[in-house]
Amino acid sequence: MTDTDPMQTLLRLRGTIDNIDAALIFMLAERFRATKQVGVLKAEHGMPASDPNREEQQVQRLRRLAAEADLDPAFAEKWFNFVVAEVIRHHEEAAAS
Repeated sequence: MTDTDPMQTLLRLRGTIDNIDAALIFMLAERFRATKQVGVLKAEHGMPASDPNREEQQVQRLRRLAAEADLDPAFAEKWFNFVVAEVIRHHEEAAAS
């Protein structure tokens, strides 16, 4: 059932979007906490900051998941590449310190 007042519908949908955005931010923060631990481990053991094989496996996995979720796989890959670039930057900083 849809709301008869378009403004009420708009407000309800925006509320849903705001909740999803908040959840995404907290999930992303949790992801970065985990990748920070990976960066420290790699730095302690002289491992390279980047792992191209792992990254390619993740790209393929996320593209499949995106397709299953009816999300553009190219968008999922762009998002992943953006996040990985930041993770690698963190790993390189950990290795330098």
